[in-house]
Amino acid sequence: MKLAEWARRNGVHPQTAYRWFREGTMPVPARRLPSGTIMVLTADDVARGQVVVYARVSSADQRADLDRQVARVTAWATGQDMLVSRVVTEVGSALNGRRNKFLALLRDPGVSTIVVEHRDRFARFGAEYVEAALAAQGRRLLVVDPAEVDDDLVRDVTEILTSLCARLYGRRAAANRASRAVAAATAEDDS
Repeated sequence: MKLAEWARRNGVHPQTAYRWFREGTMPVPARRLPSGTIMVLTADDVARGQVVVYARVSSADQRADLDRQVARVTAWATGQDMLVSRVVTEVGSALNGRRNKFLALLRDPGVSTIVVEHRDRFARFGAEYVEAALAAQGRRLLVVDPAEVDDDLVRDVTEILTSLCARLYGRRAAANRASRAVAAATAEDDS
């Protein structure tokens, strides 16, 4: 609930409640939303657990996209009257399991809701399994823009092609590095 509403219900002047918030002496937990609104956490909010926004991009040169993604997802979540506890951002490929922040988010039982912009930002493959595991623990994954390919066959073929391309380009890069290393080694022997 909003700070002013909490103040009226508890017989406190809204300016006094705001001063308490600024000084950090509120008798109940409260947070400022990105919109600037101050929300007081109720017992229901605390019992429901944390709402976390997760945003990911594949490479470091997409950091600007990461900031825009965070802004869109956070705005959507606050528009749904969710109190976002924290934002987790990560730069890393969805094709490997080396996303430490993502794994920590999945391990944290205090996180009840994970909000992502697109399903592939969360997991490229097997997102349904991760969702089922979260649901079994009473947790959930919310996708802001579920406008994805509806046809299962098309989606499966796309995932397979993505995986094959990643492996192919990975091998090609490794082969190119190896050939450059051999060329460099032979050039040193010739001189």
